[in-house]
Amino acid sequence: MYKKMKLSDTIRVAPDLLGGDVQVNVKNALKEKLEGRLDKQIGAIVAITNIERVGEGHILVGDGAVYYDVDFDAIVFSPTIQEVVEGEVVETVDFGAFVSIGAMDGLLHVSQITDDFMSYDGKNGRLVSKTGTRSLGEGDKVRARIVALSINEREPRESKIGLTMRQNALGKLEWLEEERKAKSNAQEEV
Repeated sequence: MYKKMKLSDTIRVAPDLLGGDVQVNVKNALKEKLEGRLDKQIGAIVAITNIERVGEGHILVGDGAVYYDVDFDAIVFSPTIQEVVEGEVVETVDFGAFVSIGAMDGLLHVSQITDDFMSYDGKNGRLVSKTGTRSLGEGDKVRARIVALSINEREPRESKIGLTMRQNALGKLEWLEEERKAKSNAQEEV
């Protein structure tokens, strides 16, 4: 889930930037320091949107930079357990599919795609159902639920998000549309 948060931090503005617009320099320093950073409590900081307040500048002995206490607004991606997310399959492998759900990727294990058995078709880079009626590959849009979450702020690439599509109203968006049309046609016939 994306959230707008009010945050505070102390930011260092390098000596070569002194004399310029303080607001611009502080915002650029905040972006460089925080955007893309992952925090266990907050989530992934996607963007710094607005500077609310820039405090008095402080100079530390031996450092020519100026340090400012800053209050600012940021857009944060914070996944939560049981949250329903939509994303795009970015890679398929023999054990499942990686789904981009915003600032992070989640793993959709092969056992969590459908009730039908899915196998990997390496030649076409797709996961295919045993019946051959359904397949999942790169670029497919899906709706899934987050069932496992392990955030590693020191090594963000090692963070793990587990997904499932084996629940009602979840799956590849194409499959969901087919089911909706089938239900609609069945109701018209009655």
